[in-house]
Formats: sequence, structure tokens, C-alpha cells
Amino acid sequence: MLELEHGFRVVDVYARLTPDGETVLDHRPRISPDRLEREMHQAGITRAVVFPPSQTKTSYLGPNNGVARHSVDRPFVAFARINGTHWPDRTPTGRLHNAVTSRKEYHTTPEDIERYAYDDRFHGFVLDPATDNYPDDDVLAMLEDVGLPVIVQGGSDAPPKSLADTLLDRSFPVIVAHFGGHPLDRSRMHEMIDLLATDDDCYIETSFVRYRDVLERAILEHPDRVFFGSGVPACHPNVALMETLTLDVSEDMFWRVFSKNACRVIDALAPNAQVS
Repeated sequence: MLELEHGFRVVDVYARLTPDGETVLDHRPRISPDRLEREMHQAGITRAVVFPPSQTKTSYLGPNNGVARHSVDRPFVAFARINGTHWPDRTPTGRLHNAVTSRKEYHTTPEDIERYAYDDRFHGFVLDPATDNYPDDDVLAMLEDVGLPVIVQGGSDAPPKSLADTLLDRSFPVIVAHFGGHPLDRSRMHEMIDLLATDDDCYIETSFVRYRDVLERAILEHPDRVFFGSGVPACHPNVALMETLTLDVSEDMFWRVFSKNACRVIDALAPNAQVS
């Protein structure tokens, strides 16, 4: 694809990178580090948050280390993927599950969170509740202690109400992917935008949000809380960027969505940040 020329500094907060030798669920597309860097350059993206794909019943230690290794000397900011044992406890079934379930050897522990947080290769965490459930109270407490941002994949298996009950009352920044409505659930996206009015440390990112009215509503009502995310490799960053550039919002709001907002929350995305 041709290189885009848009004049903005753009950072991407949602790019999946599969380390060498790792498998991918559901035949999801893979992308090599070199190709990802090339596609970022084509789209005019200066830096991207990268993380491994989700997997069932497996430790993320190896995939996380693989992503960190591939981020060296590239414009990538590595986030560590984590998992948990808990279900939302809004129902008796959920409360019973949480009471009787304990961590297995592949589950993320508080000690894992602490190690990732003080390893300068990692700058935050990623969680997919549909595959990995939610962290237990001890892991959540450690996430609060270290204070790094957590990207959580919102959608039909992790709707806004569940995210509010399990994560949004905690003291670390939460970035809800896909406006909390993947795949293409307009009502849940609007519900997630509504939650921004009451949760000061919650943010949303734009990957796979294909509705112009939803994107414009979020940016106009909460210009400091929306981050650009491409969703690469499922979507080429050129396509994701062009969808955002066609919105009817001011130039100042474009600057906020493309870089200023994310740089305020994820220090490693800032122009002067030193990333290994």
C-alpha cells in the first residue's frame, strides 16, 4: 500500500505481534516484526503498543518475552499479556466459581505482575476476559500497586457492566479496546462511552469501531479519553487511520486522539521516551 501523508504524530495502542514459534487461535492472521514495522511506516505511525495473542490455558511468560525481544531497536512498546481465574460475580454461578477456583500453574500471579512491572522491557498489561477470565483480588491489588495501564478487550464476553464491576473501580488506568463493543455492537459501544462520565481513569481505543457516529460522539464528548488503535494485523493500519481521518472533528481533537491522550497515560509512547 502507498504511504499515507497526514501531518500528525500518530501512536498506535493496539497491535498484536506473534513471536516466532507461537501458535495462533482461530486462524487469526500473523505478522512478522519486520512487516509490522514496515506497515507502521507506511501509515505514518511513529510508535505502537505490541502484545502477544491470547491463548487458552497457557502461561504467557514465553510469548511475552518473545514480544519484548522483538521490540528491541524497533518503535514497539511491549505490553505483557496476563490471565486470571475469576468470572464476573453478578450471578450466583459467578460467585460460586470464584469461591472454589484457584490458580493453576499457567495463571498470572502477583509475583509475575511485579516482575513485569519492574522489567524495563514492559510498559503495561493486556487482558482478554473472553479467553483468560479476570484476575483475582491479589493480582488486582498488585496491579494497583504498580500502577501501569491495562488494556482490556471489551465485547460480547466482556460487556461494559462486567468491566465496571471487575476493573474500572481500581486505581490503575484501564484502556477498553474496541470501545467495549466488539464485534460491531453499537449499543455496547454507546454504553461504554456513557461510563467515561463516571470513571475518571478509564479510556477507550478505536480499533474495529466502524461506526462514524460512535467515533465522533466519543471524541466530541470525551476528547481526552479516546486513543487511536489500528487492530493490526487483522486490519492494515492505513485503513484504520483513514477511517479516523475522515471524521468531522477539529484538528486539535485529531492530535489528541492520535498521540496526546495516549502519551499522557503510556509514558513510553512520548516523543522523547527511551524504549529499549
